[in-house]
Amino acid sequence: MNQQHLDVAIEAAKAGAAELISRWGSRTVTEKAPKDLVTDADLASQKAVRSILMNAFDDYAFVGEEEGENDPPANVRAGDADAPPCWVVDPLDGTVNYVHRLQSFAVSIGLYHNGKMRLGVILDPVSNELYSAVDGQGAHLNGLPIKTSDCTDLSQALIACSFPAGVKGDSPEVTRFVKVLERCRSLRRLGSCALNMCYVAAGRLDGYWATNVSTWDSAAGTVIAREAGAELTAYDGSEFDDWLPRFCVTASKPIQQTMVDLLGED
Repeated sequence: MNQQHLDVAIEAAKAGAAELISRWGSRTVTEKAPKDLVTDADLASQKAVRSILMNAFDDYAFVGEEEGENDPPANVRAGDADAPPCWVVDPLDGTVNYVHRLQSFAVSIGLYHNGKMRLGVILDPVSNELYSAVDGQGAHLNGLPIKTSDCTDLSQALIACSFPAGVKGDSPEVTRFVKVLERCRSLRRLGSCALNMCYVAAGRLDGYWATNVSTWDSAAGTVIAREAGAELTAYDGSEFDDWLPRFCVTASKPIQQTMVDLLGED
């Protein structure tokens, strides 16, 4: 991945963000499934993002949350050497927040190639915070380097989590929530997977886990968190899978081990 990829991704994120802000006060909302919302802004943002990315790299694959482009080509998923790079886009991560006019949503753009996410750009259009990372080149916020916190003790950590739409009281996720809540300093459910991963990267959160998000939710954030020095594994401690993101990401190995132990308990 090179500077051109990063520049194009940033341009696309800004175009998507402009669509979101222009519709924030007058969006049209429908349900894809019970409690799973989509707006005309999601669709407009993805159209704007897709147009810029594919005009610049017309031979690349594209995965996005909307418009039925949810699955990568088989050779991309397999990480085949001859597979094209694949853009992975969430045009509006944090739709429920957006619908309720809360300030925690973002445009997220990742680029996958040769078996790994290689580039991530996440733009918060309200705060105008632009997070970016390229594999091997560090993570940045508005052009300045960022790194994770130095927290190593879960009892002193601020943690975030994500729940699926329509979560039930007897869900394993609720059990995990209570276990972590009892052990950490405090626990948040902020509503945007992409921004949660950025906040871990920037040292604002000390950890985050999610077991029900989709690839486009986490794609860009995995690169940003990893390049900022975060620990990232599947929530049970096994290897992280970009195409099945059931994960825990934290600021340090001691917190990661403690979190994995708690999340993996029956």
